[in-house]
Amino acid sequence: MTTPNAHPHIDRELDLSNSGRGVWLVKVPKYIANKWEKAPGNIDVGKLKISRAPGQKTQVQLYLSEGVLCLKEPGEQNIPKVHRLDVYNVTHQSLGVFSHVVPATTDAVVPESEKLYMEGRIVQKLECRPYADNTYYKLKSESIRKASMPQRQVQQLDRIVQNFKPVSDHKHNIDFLEKKKAEGKKARDDKDVVLNMLFAAFEKHQYYNIKDLQKITKQPIVYLKDILKEVCNYNLKNPHKNMWELKPEYRHYKQEVPVEPKPDKNSSDSD
Repeated sequence: MTTPNAHPHIDRELDLSNSGRGVWLVKVPKYIANKWEKAPGNIDVGKLKISRAPGQKTQVQLYLSEGVLCLKEPGEQNIPKVHRLDVYNVTHQSLGVFSHVVPATTDAVVPESEKLYMEGRIVQKLECRPYADNTYYKLKSESIRKASMPQRQVQQLDRIVQNFKPVSDHKHNIDFLEKKKAEGKKARDDKDVVLNMLFAAFEKHQYYNIKDLQKITKQPIVYLKDILKEVCNYNLKNPHKNMWELKPEYRHYKQEVPVEPKPDKNSSDSD
């Protein structure tokens, strides 16, 4: 099952006619790879010299062509011409080189399909290393000098430069963050102290919203709500929607005491 956006899988034939050919996997320094990338396709980039002496290890050397050595920009250092290649055998691995050929045009009546080729099987790994000569020392010292140069340099200006520096943050954002930090750092008072402040406030008014109670108690909003849930009810209906009032068991509103009539002095005490 495939999703609508997934690319359909296409079976392609793999040409294995060169599967028996042995090839080398060579690692070269970056300065050689850069030269080879700049080189046109119609020149030789180098030659290999393989020396085999009886009883000794095979010696492999790479000689870069003059056409590659001349590919340099003004002020660029020369690179070594001769390099040695250290040979390592491939063990416990099966490595191969493959190529993928895509047809140039698709305007033909019968479109040409993409082709996959196995170019060979890697039988040896080689690492290209320069000889320690004067050319290599100059190249290395120049690369170290460039790497040690600071990324930013001080430049003296002889005239005023009009530029507009972008604002890193807006004032209202800064004020909001400072206010949030200040609220977060409020010290929590003792619970009994907060309850006394709440009871004193509710003696004056029966209903309060959370903002007014926070101004009165100066407590963190989360801590204040935890205390309010213990002693107060939260109204969800009009006319006092979204306001807090004390639970009935905590209400102690003053009630008017009825005034008893004074006895008449002229009345008789016969009763």
